[in-house]
Amino acid sequence: MTQRQAILSGSVFEERIGYARAVVDGDWVHVSGTTGFDYADMTISDDVVEQAEQCLRNIGAALEEAGCSFADVVRVRYLLPDREDFEPCWPVLRKCFGEVRPAATMLVCGLADPRMKIEIEVYARRGSGTGGVSSIG
Repeated sequence: MTQRQAILSGSVFEERIGYARAVVDGDWVHVSGTTGFDYADMTISDDVVEQAEQCLRNIGAALEEAGCSFADVVRVRYLLPDREDFEPCWPVLRKCFGEVRPAATMLVCGLADPRMKIEIEVYARRGSGTGGVSSIG
């Protein structure tokens, strides 16, 4: 039987809504849609690129706790309210995913809070890494 592990980030949203930042199920790691909030103080930048960087730091921390890294990501979804905000984020996203080349989708949709300009969701399989970036700084 596969053991399931919930990974919490400390975001107030996890408690209020009832979800985990990530769920480990065997070798699979499912990271919830993650926004640009700094969970230490629940602040968020007005800049979409800074939000993307913070999303990736948040995701990287969850992946690390799950025993993997960005190199193990096989699927990524980007959700943005404004399609014009996507291209400015490409250099930041490329730092994490450029060598990994996960399957990817970008969707334009509303997000839960009007301050949120990007949300990123990933799926990873532990041990499948290609040697790409392990974190964003």
